[in-house]
Parts: sequence; structure tokens; C-alpha cells
Amino acid sequence: MALNEKSSAASSPTREMRYAVLPDRMPPIPIEKMTDAQKKIAAEIAAGPRGKVEGPYWPILRSPEFASHMQKVGAYVRYDCPLDRKINQMAALMVARSWTQQFVWDVHILQALEAGLKPAIAEAIAEGRRPAGMAEDEEILYDFVTELLANKSVSDPTYARTVAKFGEPGIIDILGIIGYHMTLALIMNVSRAPLLEGRSFPLEPTPSQLRFLTPGAALRGWRG
Repeated sequence: MALNEKSSAASSPTREMRYAVLPDRMPPIPIEKMTDAQKKIAAEIAAGPRGKVEGPYWPILRSPEFASHMQKVGAYVRYDCPLDRKINQMAALMVARSWTQQFVWDVHILQALEAGLKPAIAEAIAEGRRPAGMAEDEEILYDFVTELLANKSVSDPTYARTVAKFGEPGIIDILGIIGYHMTLALIMNVSRAPLLEGRSFPLEPTPSQLRFLTPGAALRGWRG
């Protein structure tokens, strides 16, 4: 079990914050151990824009039929969705932060910045703050997604503003992006899918997820 140790300015000098990187529950399946159905879906995924099976699709592959449908939704969300790419990626980052889903954040942060999202906005989302200096489309998306995640729906004013900006097709695409990445977050948070190439966690735990230890105390890992 690998350990990451971080100090906190809010903690006293005698306290230390630690969290544990726990073992992958559903690691990659060797091809010789795959069922015929798994081999078929793995080949479909590798033949598509992803180019290979990785990340969330290793645990998802445990259910081949689900994997088949899920990867088609993901291909639309990531590669074919007509919504502005910056908005698409910003929504993915907001879901990743909401669920503290390290893999989703790690994959999408560079894509978001390449699509034009300002680093300061991404940093604020990562820290759980409302970003300053957002463009109109970013602010509308932020309010819509924040309200949706908090209240499980949106108010009439928020809906009206969002539909005026993105249209009804855009709202459905935004909801699809949120739903897709929330599903990945659920799967990877339970399966403990690791980051690619052993990379470090990009997101800090939120305050409610921290486990503070005094010297000599037994480790209680944060399950990222």
C-alpha cells in the first residue's frame, strides 16, 4: 500500500495528514483470462478513438454488455458531442471534483486547458471555490452544474438562462456529460482504478474526507 503524506497549514505542528492509496480492486484482465465477450468488447474499444482499454474500462469490462453500450456513450461525449469543447471539459472537471475522482480529473485537466479553459478557473474548481473571471458560457455552465449536483435538479431561472445559451440539445448534452462522468466516478471510486503510469493524485481531499493523525496513531486511509 503506497502512502502519500501531506502537511496542512490548518493542522497543528503535532498533527499530520495522511491518506492511503489502496489496491486496485478490478485490475486489468490478462487476455488469456478474458471471456469471448470481453475479448470482443476490448477489441471494439481498442479499434475506436481510445485506441486501447485503460482506466475505467478495465472494471467496466467485467460486464461486457454494459461496456459495449457505455463505450459508445463515452465516444459521443468525448469525441462527437457538438457542444463547445471547453464547456464539455469544464463539466467533466466539475464532476471529477464533486466526486474527488482523481483519474477523471487527471485525464481531463490538460484537455480542458488545451480547449481554452483558464488555469485560474481550473484551479478554483479543484479547490472547491467559485471561479472568478468566468466568461458568460462558463458562468452559466458553472451555475447549472453546481445547482444540479447540490439539489438534484435546477430552478426555473437557472434552466431558462442555460437553455437560452445552449438550447435544449445543449442541455441534454450537458446532462449526458455529467451523467457519463458521474458513472465513471462511481465505478472507479468503488473499484479503486489507479491513475495512469502511477501518477500522483492531482486533487486534494475535501475537508470532509481528511483523516488527521497524531504521531503513532494507526493509519486510517483516505479512499480516493
